[in-house]
Amino acid sequence: MPFGTILLCHCVAKAEPLTLQQLRYFLATARHGSFAGAADELLLKQPSVAEQIRRLEAELGVPLFARTKRRLTLTAAGDALRPYAEQALATCRDGADAVRAHRTLRGGVASFGLPRNAELYALTDLAAEMHARHPLVGMRLIGQNSAEVAEAIRGGALEAGLVVLPVDDEGLDIEPVIRDEVLYATADAGRAATPMTTDRLLEQPLVLYDAHYGNADPTRRQLNERLQQHGGRLEPHIEVEYLAGALRLAAQGVGDTIVARAALDAGYLPEDLHTTPFAEPLYDTLAVAKQRNLPLSPATRELVSIALERLAAFDRARNRTIPTV
Repeated sequence: MPFGTILLCHCVAKAEPLTLQQLRYFLATARHGSFAGAADELLLKQPSVAEQIRRLEAELGVPLFARTKRRLTLTAAGDALRPYAEQALATCRDGADAVRAHRTLRGGVASFGLPRNAELYALTDLAAEMHARHPLVGMRLIGQNSAEVAEAIRGGALEAGLVVLPVDDEGLDIEPVIRDEVLYATADAGRAATPMTTDRLLEQPLVLYDAHYGNADPTRRQLNERLQQHGGRLEPHIEVEYLAGALRLAAQGVGDTIVARAALDAGYLPEDLHTTPFAEPLYDTLAVAKQRNLPLSPATRELVSIALERLAAFDRARNRTIPTV
């Protein structure tokens, strides 16, 4: 290109987006065939409606109404716009209704994480009770180890959940609810005759559950921290995934294990097992976790409320009070 050539640019103005107000005025005018009739329906003055239609036609670059002395009739362009305008306003109404349903519990989905042993704490029928109270609300209940529940809440996959402490609380609000004592379980009656000390624990072959999560499991994490203070670490002889498997192996004398008192109350303990508390009492603290400073949806808030009611009733039934944690 020769030096000094002048470039001429033709700039196309960006079209203004249509507004819902303009579409509402357009449809009212089409129904009534006049600005006066549309103004009466919309509780506006006639010039306001006429001005909005004029702006709409200017933005689209085409007349939408043919004007006669008696009536306004749609042009071909107006006929083409009409179904889209109706659809846009209907979609807007549907969206608003969906949001109101969340607010009034006439809809929405509650998402909540539960520990895998939720049945020990009277939470088996949590979904059934929520459905009975609010049949139009959907639910997504996930049963996971507490470490995974906390991560799902932090990542936004769940709104809230019931976790066993300790968990990584970064970005979370944690509200302790109840606690349940963890006991030492063994087939050796002599070993269960006195409380289990940390020093003695270091010497015992252990069969522990939650193999997938290992020492990231909250209960095992507590034990591991105690052992670390005595120069050791939690290294089970056998790891299985579920509590029932660990209890069966312990009953056969393969190794000792741990069990929450709620499992004893529920009749999970085999006849050949004996239990004893830890010399320094060990507790599973159940807590509600949610994202920090983020309000819960009405559906999930109601589900949390029902869960708390059930946990309180469970604790009362055991003739124990909810401790301050």
